[in-house]
Amino acid sequence: MPHDVPEDDFPDPRGPGSPRGRFAVLRSRTELRELLGEPYPIVIEKVHDRLTDDDTDIIARSPFCLLATSGAGGACDVSPRGDAPGFTRVVDPGTLALPERPGNRRGDSLRNILDNPHAGLLFLVPGSRDVLRVNGRVRILTDAPFFEALADNGRRPDLALLVEIEEIYRHCAQSLHRSGLWEPAAREHG
Repeated sequence: MPHDVPEDDFPDPRGPGSPRGRFAVLRSRTELRELLGEPYPIVIEKVHDRLTDDDTDIIARSPFCLLATSGAGGACDVSPRGDAPGFTRVVDPGTLALPERPGNRRGDSLRNILDNPHAGLLFLVPGSRDVLRVNGRVRILTDAPFFEALADNGRRPDLALLVEIEEIYRHCAQSLHRSGLWEPAAREHG
């Protein structure tokens, strides 16, 4: 069972004396497995390391993905990436390339990749319940033969992310269903 954690283990960022209850904190993988149960075999079996036709179809239809990275110290960043559907290029069944488009120039994800090349991508297709997760090792390229194909309005990107795929799988669509993300009523509240 989760442990009752004293407040001193988690200092309140609002300062001393702020009201806060006690938290029951999960402390081990064993406790986690006891609460979640074992994953269904079909969930484990759907993980693969090479793109299938279904995977490339989702990538071709996706105008948007989220890029998750973390630096050497473990600080995380999730950054949106988007362009016309199919902006992510399939280099081969084990490799993807994403153009780095001009943005806010912070470079959080790029700095993280230089420190820690592991990253995750989550591809979404508006109106669809398709969610594709791709995890892998990333290199930042300054040029490659496919840069012309990554051009936007005739402008080649200065940088691209080359993702060497380690794991791919389609996510369960329950989060999209529960959130109503693509439902018009959900957009009215935003």
